[in-house]
Order: sequence, then structure tokens, then C-alpha cells
Amino acid sequence: MELKQAFGAALKRIRKNKGLTQEDFSQVSSRTYLSTLERGIKSPTIEKIEELASVIDVHPLTILTSCYLLQDEELSVEELFHRVRSELALTRAN
Repeated sequence: MELKQAFGAALKRIRKNKGLTQEDFSQVSSRTYLSTLERGIKSPTIEKIEELASVIDVHPLTILTSCYLLQDEELSVEELFHRVRSELALTRAN
């Protein structure tokens, strides 16, 4: 699955799990734009990801983590978190 498609699928899954409609995002995005994101046609900016996450009431990394897990279905949450923790430890050491 391409990254844009995975992001869209993750966003849609989280939105639906929270019981939200595309119209619930009207303060931060049009329904048309949200639809293009969910269909993997467009990619959001980091600022837009933060706005979308605030409406869903999740951390922006929750959407991104879900996206990468959908992109690589063989990757587990634990493996991804282990990799991220290791890489963050290296960046803090410098």
C-alpha cells in the first residue's frame, strides 16, 4: 500500500472508530479535502495532521503510527516502537 493510501485508510479508520463524520471536521477542513485525504489522493501537511488529530482527540503520532502499520502489515506495534525508541535515543545522545 502506498503511503498516501495508508494515511487515508488510517485516518478514516480512526475517525470512524471515534464515531465522527467528515462533517465533524468542518472547523479544520472541508469535507471534500478530508475525502481526498481518506482516498489517498492528497497528502496533508504536518500542521494539518495536528489539526485533524485534535478533532479526533488523538496524538498526531497515533495517526502516523497507524499509517505505517497499515503500509507494512508484517510490522508489529512493538517492532515499530522499539525502532523509534532506539532512533530517538540516538538523537538525544548527540
